[in-house]
Amino acid sequence: MKIYYSSRFVKAYKQLPKKIKDEAEKKEKIFRKNPRDIRLKTHKLTGKLKDFWAFSINYQYRILFEFKEKDVIWFHTVGTHEIY
Repeated sequence: MKIYYSSRFVKAYKQLPKKIKDEAEKKEKIFRKNPRDIRLKTHKLTGKLKDFWAFSINYQYRILFEFKEKDVIWFHTVGTHEIY
């Protein structure tokens, strides 16, 4: 699986607290093995974001992403529920 990071994702990620970055790295490892692992709470979004998915870093933070092709994923942004 190949994951690409948008410039928006990179900018938002840099602003996260260190503790959240550490947790995000752990969750990304799980995601790379199985994007739908139950520990990630992966879910499809609706409405204007209907082409996107999200998974949880913790109760408050999420990563918004998109399945582009087989084995190609784009991470678009990261943050609290406000990213929706």
